Amino acid sequence: MSNRIKVIQISTGNVGTHALRGIIDHPDLDLAGLWVHSPERAGQDAGVLAGVAPNGVLATNDLDALLASDAQMVCYCSGADQRMPDAIADFEKILRAGKNIVSPSLPFLTHPPQTNPYMRETLEAAAIAGNATCFISGIDPGFANDLFPLTVLSVCRHVEEIRVAEILNYATYNQPRTLFEVMGFGQPMDEIPMLLTPGILTFAWGGVIQMMSDAAGIKLDDIVEVYEREAAPHDIEITLGTIKKGTAAGLRFELRGMINGRAAIVVEHVTRIDDAIAPHWPQAAGGGVYRITVRGAPNIEMEFHLSGEDGDHNTGGLLASAQRLVHAIPQVVAASPGLIGTLDLLKVVGRGVF
Repeated sequence: MSNRIKVIQISTGNVGTHALRGIIDHPDLDLAGLWVHSPERAGQDAGVLAGVAPNGVLATNDLDALLASDAQMVCYCSGADQRMPDAIADFEKILRAGKNIVSPSLPFLTHPPQTNPYMRETLEAAAIAGNATCFISGIDPGFANDLFPLTVLSVCRHVEEIRVAEILNYATYNQPRTLFEVMGFGQPMDEIPMLLTPGILTFAWGGVIQMMSDAAGIKLDDIVEVYEREAAPHDIEITLGTIKKGTAAGLRFELRGMINGRAAIVVEHVTRIDDAIAPHWPQAAGGGVYRITVRGAPNIEMEFHLSGEDGDHNTGGLLASAQRLVHAIPQVVAASPGLIGTLDLLKVVGRGVF
């Protein structure tokens, strides 16, 4: 009898297409089904949609039929920024159907103990009812600001501050809703985008700060949100169109985990659509880096840069997000029912990558 895990892939978007190919390539996984949003993609071969050889699995718009199958896992990569209630309802349905979930779509669940109690209890109840497990991760929130910093902290005797920064150029990021509506690029400077509505930064990234403080056994005083924006000095062409002069072209925010009255755990984002924007902000070569800085004993500075097969750093980030989920699948299937996070899965490894 085969021990291979049967996986249903949900969506073929920016992360989903990479996850689909990762599932097809993985030595311990079998693609059991593919759900797509577009009716035009229904009936197409999943391998072709993933950019590899045909494999006989045909895409469908019928989620109920997929959930009625004997697959153990759903890799859910459908966007949730603008449809969070629908995504939460999908998760509840999938978990109650007895399917485990890995997903980047609900980042507030990266550290379940920190999640809004109503949302957490609803999904926990569904997971227990379906004897299923749910793991949320990706790159950011995800391994760039939880797994890697937790590893760095494990070699420290004393820490004054740990700062985890994403410094990226988003000019090639092909996700219009996230770029324009959520982050506010290309919008008037006097309009506050969804991401900067008070409490949203903490809702999305507060879990990684809470995760580090919980792992270190220290209580947070508070989480403080700080941000600044920069306007385009002239029209700037990006993959998705034109950022007009005077509209938002740069965003820097910090989420500060306060301990004993000082910022001790800081998540920072420096996001530009042109490298020349806000030259006084932290800089990075090659389109961008993730940077971890520790002031303590020892002092540590760590940087890593990702790029895809096309050489683009945004493609590399999307691919890494997908593979973090794909490689976690065996451990998620083996875990106890409920909502789990990175602290529960510190031994995820890259099976079959060579």
